Amino acid sequence: MTIPVWVLLGFAAWTVIRLLASVGVYRWSRILSGRAALTDFPAEATPGSDWYGHAMRAHANCIEDLPIYAAVVVAIIATGVHSHTLAVLALVLLVARVGQTITHIALQPSNVAVAVRFGLYAAQLVCMIWMGVRVAVFAYAH
Repeated sequence: MTIPVWVLLGFAAWTVIRLLASVGVYRWSRILSGRAALTDFPAEATPGSDWYGHAMRAHANCIEDLPIYAAVVVAIIATGVHSHTLAVLALVLLVARVGQTITHIALQPSNVAVAVRFGLYAAQLVCMIWMGVRVAVFAYAH
């Protein structure tokens, strides 16, 4: 299995672990302690603390970007391209994703926190675009 595929699995695992460790713990701790009912968490709203709202948004960010990266990995697999550059870009993407999520949840909103979070997101976009272009060029040449 290639590094980009391992990173896809890591990205998916991070998305699920992050959901369970933040949103899941928040909700179930309130439900099991009697401070909330199962129906107190409607899908169209973000009730609760600011931290919970950030955790929900961080999860949504993971969900939004996971299919885009998956499409890049499918293209890598379909073309059969293997490259050290793709492996490095995939690893950078995963580190930036984890960093963005942690920044989103752990830091209070401020200009610095938002700038760091955006920088980490921008790094992911650059990685995905670079990987996509590299695969497209390889496919076109072959």
